[in-house]
Amino acid sequence: MGMSYRKYLSGERIYGCSTCKTHLATIHTMMSRAFNGQHGRAYLFDGVVNIVEGEPDDRPMTTGNHTVRDIYCIKCGTTLGWKYDKAYEPSQKYKEGKYILERNLLVDVQ
Repeated sequence: MGMSYRKYLSGERIYGCSTCKTHLATIHTMMSRAFNGQHGRAYLFDGVVNIVEGEPDDRPMTTGNHTVRDIYCIKCGTTLGWKYDKAYEPSQKYKEGKYILERNLLVDVQ
């Protein structure tokens, strides 16, 4: 495996990994603040950078069954949330390809 280069984001509000401050997403890619993660409040994002995706896993969640992948910081390996691969309920299909980042695992960086 070669060197990994991290992408740096710009904008008025940038969210980063709480452990190493690696840039992850901007306020403009946030779709919703009305989600819950394993550690409390979570945000739904349309796009996230500087992550590594884990293996797909079927999980029962409060909104039905989903196939998700845990996502990790590319620099320090901290688990940050998950990516929705597949939603089995028709009303939840909008989540497919989107990311959950847990609020307690994020910091504002500039």
